[in-house]
Amino acid sequence: MNGLYLEAPEKLSWKDFHLDDPLEENEVKLKVIYGGICGSDIGVYKGKLAHAVYPVIPGHEILGEVIEVGKDVNIAVGQRVVVQPNSYCGTCENCVAGKTNICPEKKSIGINAHGGFMEEIVVDAKYAIAVPKSLTNERAILIEPLSVIVHALAKADITKGTSVAIVGCGTEGLLAVALASFLGAEITAIDINIEKLDEVKKQYPKIHIQHPNEVSADSFDIAIEVAGVTSSFEQCIDIVKPGGTIVAVGLPKTAELPVVKLVREEITIKGSIIYNAVEDFNQSIQYLLEEDFYVEPIISEILPVTQYEEAYEKAVSGKYRKIILKF
Repeated sequence: MNGLYLEAPEKLSWKDFHLDDPLEENEVKLKVIYGGICGSDIGVYKGKLAHAVYPVIPGHEILGEVIEVGKDVNIAVGQRVVVQPNSYCGTCENCVAGKTNICPEKKSIGINAHGGFMEEIVVDAKYAIAVPKSLTNERAILIEPLSVIVHALAKADITKGTSVAIVGCGTEGLLAVALASFLGAEITAIDINIEKLDEVKKQYPKIHIQHPNEVSADSFDIAIEVAGVTSSFEQCIDIVKPGGTIVAVGLPKTAELPVVKLVREEITIKGSIIYNAVEDFNQSIQYLLEEDFYVEPIISEILPVTQYEEAYEKAVSGKYRKIILKF
């Protein structure tokens, strides 16, 4: 069985693995169909993710077909599934409260546990989320990254006409544009990269685009920060209206907070990390089943996994949207 192997930052190869151990009672074996390259995959590849371990099999956005099941698994062979890539203990205070995304025992495949960019993988069945037959592979591979945005946008009251700034126009930013548009928001996409802004406007012509230098203070009900840059986070505080809400999805290390403004204007800041299993995945699937939920622009290109070097080069360049590996 073959798969990608990241021995150390930027040392990626195609390797033959011998994984012949019998399935545990609660496990499923998947034949991988698609694997999406995410920003965190790029961080692992470049050696910029502090909690990454090496060597590691990369990849956590995985769509596959069940080809074998353990005796206690209630999933049919032939069923397509996506993988929920973050493990959780299920017994700690956070897990009991339904906050599996902040479990202190959490491990993330492709980062600090072996991932799924392989021809076949074995996962605990509780992390295998069934994909409806009517959902195409190209939409199904977006379930996991969309779940990040489903979780984030649920933290803000977005309804028809809500003014929303989406700061950062990478893949998650585009997914935020897609979902906020579907919810009826009045959207302004903000990014320092003019080419990205032009592409967003081309794909979603009804939204507004602005360079950070063009944005006025106190302009938006809600700001979604997905750039992960200190200046972007700080600008979100400036551009929300009094009483507004900021949802922080990106991960800048530090930022300076104007506490007087936060207090006097009752601005709310909510952090949002990944998603809750399995609720956010199920909601993501429901959105993707809607024909008028427009996510087709999210994927730039689908390449065979044998062209992994080209795929990673394109993903790292920042000039493309989502790059998908086909297994």
